[in-house]
Amino acid sequence: MDETRLYHYGSEIKQQSMEWRHNGSSSLKKFRVQKSAGKVLASIFWDQDGILLIDYLPKGQTINAEYYSSLLVQLKDTLKEKRQPREVHQGGLVLAENAPAHRAFATQKKLAYLGFQCLDHPPYSSDLEPSDYHLFPGLKKQLKGHHFSSGAAVIAAAKIWSDGQISKFFWSGLQI
Repeated sequence: MDETRLYHYGSEIKQQSMEWRHNGSSSLKKFRVQKSAGKVLASIFWDQDGILLIDYLPKGQTINAEYYSSLLVQLKDTLKEKRQPREVHQGGLVLAENAPAHRAFATQKKLAYLGFQCLDHPPYSSDLEPSDYHLFPGLKKQLKGHHFSSGAAVIAAAKIWSDGQISKFFWSGLQI
């Protein structure tokens, strides 16, 4: 599980802004890009088979222990729909950052109640950041250079991208 911000407008990636020109010719003048008009915070739960749950934080809200605990309940319900009953009954392992909402006592109680076990997450351990180094770069590359009129448009584009990934993509992101 991890969170990321998805922007209504992301500047072009390097490949999109490259241009062919002759030696000695001047390059095109590029104007300063304005900051994004808006953004959406996505909380993504995924495993080796694909995306389990994506939640988009409502505008004006923050992720606290209560909100995160409600996401864990949604995750449990989603697992009941997508997995075998035996797998759901045994619970599962949850790897989440050391954010206060993830480590709060109320969250830990909810994890135990739902049958999840939270893995310790050492700080600055890049091999335990599969979302940051595998999942999010592909998603953000897909969104870069596009102008979205609203959060709903960003969410729709993110859904199209995530639905288009095969299970091998997710499996490879969890290999050490």
